[in-house]
Amino acid sequence: MLSLGTSVARAQQSPSSEQHLKGFVYTADEQGNSISTINLASGRVEIVSIPISPHNVQSTADGSRLLAVGQPASDDHGHSASAAHGHKVSTGRLLMFDAAKLSSGPMASIQVGTHPAHVVVDRAGRRAFVTNAGDNTIAVVDLPRRVVVRTISTGRYPHGLRLSPNGRELYVANVQDGSISVIDTDNLAEVGRIPVGRTPVQVGFTPDGSRVYVSLRDENNVAIIDTATRTKIGTIAVGRGPIQVHATPDGRFVYVANQGTDAEPADIVSVIETASGQVVDTIRTGKGAHGVAVSDDGTLVFVTNITDGTVSAIEAATRVVVATFRVGRGPNGITYRQP
Repeated sequence: MLSLGTSVARAQQSPSSEQHLKGFVYTADEQGNSISTINLASGRVEIVSIPISPHNVQSTADGSRLLAVGQPASDDHGHSASAAHGHKVSTGRLLMFDAAKLSSGPMASIQVGTHPAHVVVDRAGRRAFVTNAGDNTIAVVDLPRRVVVRTISTGRYPHGLRLSPNGRELYVANVQDGSISVIDTDNLAEVGRIPVGRTPVQVGFTPDGSRVYVSLRDENNVAIIDTATRTKIGTIAVGRGPIQVHATPDGRFVYVANQGTDAEPADIVSVIETASGQVVDTIRTGKGAHGVAVSDDGTLVFVTNITDGTVSAIEAATRVVVATFRVGRGPNGITYRQP
């Protein structure tokens, strides 16, 4: 197991942005076996080594806990179908931290499945759901008991997932079979599977729960799902290699990070207007734009740039990058915690 270590950096930040940046942002630095904490008010970045190669992080609703998922740090870096199926890998872990004391190490380390990709947690902070990409399952974790209580079968290679705003359903992107699994969170069973297109990576609900936007990496499109009928109702062309998607709290816009490829990383975020179903703006961030998070008040959008090892902070009102933070190597998932 890696010993915990901490390093500190500061942001490359414009003076005009210092007055309104607030809260904390966490990144899963998969290539660096670390989590970065960005203190938005001070511009200070703390990078803490952890015993896994984290692919995703998620703050609980009350901000007290931070969850991270990934393979043990001794395994090869990277998160792909070939990595999961091409050689033997260790069972993945879900780590739980005190969000204010990351350097103290994990409060719990819970064994989940092979190649855990993403984690979400219910609003009560009692259950977490983890996609096990290598096992084609979802692990349901009882957080107070710190144990997996159920595994749910999905489509092939489940990756990104999000809970519906009312918490009753979980939508899961199945990368290898072009579908979305719909999970009933009361019965803990798959109740539907929606074909969407090639290589769905992540999903994002609108705040009213009526629509889900799905990144289709190998189509350079975003699919739209009507949740009432559980059908795909359209697609929107975006940038190259779209990965994560996130709606703003008012439901007017969806931000899409376009990563491109390893050989030719992209640095563009597409902004979709939900009313028109059109891309109304593109924002240049950093190379390998991947993860997206939005502040609770909707004023800021944060994007991880894998190739550059940075996080871009976008002011939603102007759609301008107002700060760039250098974090750990290969930042993937990202989450915001209010102050």
